[in-house]
Amino acid sequence: MTGFRCVAIPTETADRFRRTGLDDRGNALRRAVAAAGSHFPCRHCLRLAAPGEAVLLGSYDLPRPLGVYWTPSPIFLHEAPCPRAEAANRIAPIVLANPLVSVRAYDAADQCLYDLGQVCAGGEVEAPLRRALGDARTAFVSIHTARPGCLLAQVERLPGGP
Repeated sequence: MTGFRCVAIPTETADRFRRTGLDDRGNALRRAVAAAGSHFPCRHCLRLAAPGEAVLLGSYDLPRPLGVYWTPSPIFLHEAPCPRAEAANRIAPIVLANPLVSVRAYDAADQCLYDLGQVCAGGEVEAPLRRALGDARTAFVSIHTARPGCLLAQVERLPGGP
């Protein structure tokens, strides 16, 4: 597969959410505590919250796509500081753990490449991600939860890719 990385939300954003208690839309963050079997995917460390860990829910203004495809997204974030995910060539654990994801490819003008989009189980995301990143038209990929549509991670090629 083309070299890639799943991009976590910036640490500055996570710190601001935690410090102010407000999301990007000015809403108060909602707090929840993970229980066994719950799925609270943190968008900063890109892993699921463990039972007993507190998470915050708020609206995040996606940096891309811009224009007509732009939208804010609900996201979970660990309440306590966590390390920002930085792994290369690994699909984020929150993607793999999700029962149904939507893979959305975009070109350099932030236009959705409909022919590269696919919905699949998170554990089966490698093939559609490989297809999207292997297409020269793709500038970046967004992976969302397929039912509620929340961003899980944006994916970018590493330098040296097509």
